[in-house]
Amino acid sequence: MYVMVKLTVLYPQNTNSHFDMRYYLDKHIPMVKERLAPLGLVRVEVEEGMAGVTPDSPTTYSMIGRLNFNSLEELHIALEVYGEEFIRDMSNFTDVQPQMQISQELISTPC
Repeated sequence: MYVMVKLTVLYPQNTNSHFDMRYYLDKHIPMVKERLAPLGLVRVEVEEGMAGVTPDSPTTYSMIGRLNFNSLEELHIALEVYGEEFIRDMSNFTDVQPQMQISQELISTPC
């Protein structure tokens, strides 16, 4: 079984939070891809929050980013080499403290 390892970065949304979408998409994500592709990054996923559980409820996260690697070792090396740089760059697009989680994909099939 092929297992994808993912770093998920969740940017909480609140009434006072700031998130510069243009910077994130035009500068931060391309930098992440450029730096991490040689270290094993195979896919980047970016999701913008639209609503909570119901269409009229507020979103919990303004943005969710996922970095996909073939192995936990590749992910750890990538974070060791560039993690500090990416964290420093966050101040250029947001003022919130993101939540992060490493997980493995168990199932990914169309329905």
